Amino acid sequence: GLPILLGPRRPRGRVAPARGESAALQVLGKDSVVEKALGERFRHFNQETGSLLIHDVVTLGERGTLSNLTTTNVLRASRAGADRALFVLSFDDEQAEPLDIRVTSGRLGEATYLKGLKSLVLEIHFGRELAKLDTTVVSYAVDVSPSREPATHYERWSRANLHEYLQQVFFHPDALPSGCRRYFRDQVGSPPRGQRPISMNDSHSTHVLVSRCKPGVHGVAWDFGTPE
Repeated sequence: GLPILLGPRRPRGRVAPARGESAALQVLGKDSVVEKALGERFRHFNQETGSLLIHDVVTLGERGTLSNLTTTNVLRASRAGADRALFVLSFDDEQAEPLDIRVTSGRLGEATYLKGLKSLVLEIHFGRELAKLDTTVVSYAVDVSPSREPATHYERWSRANLHEYLQQVFFHPDALPSGCRRYFRDQVGSPPRGQRPISMNDSHSTHVLVSRCKPGVHGVAWDFGTPE
């Protein structure tokens, strides 16, 4: 699966097309799945908050398909009044549909699955209006139905400089990969670069920790089967 983060909703009132949109286009490219999933909301998203820290936990099932995604996102308000955020998760396989959504920090306001785009749109409310530079924590978990083919990677895109990004991938003991590697893309779909092998520990998991992330796409990929 290929879940992706999106920034928050457009603010109230009139706002000129902002740096947020152009920065997102630089990473996503034009006519992206994310842009199509949000429609008119894409022009104005991420006007009120930005992410400081993101922690993704990806769990694969016994056939190597995506089973669960759990995300914790620390957001900071860029202006007073921010009270909710939008997120988009996109999947590679149309069989990988969300089965259950749990918000453990924040309150779920919208959950819309767009089957044609293989994307889930979540609107999560903070529970209060933030003052400028206030921080809030949003945490959610999504259980996913098994897809046709084993998952091969997970990517997180960001258009802004995250302070820190942590990705953990947990494999099922009956479906362990022959190797894992980290990589970076300047834009969604562009060639990966900076590929480096990463090791797996006794809990059948691997992780990547990136500090002071520049805009782009951070990914982890793995191979099932016998290494060549």
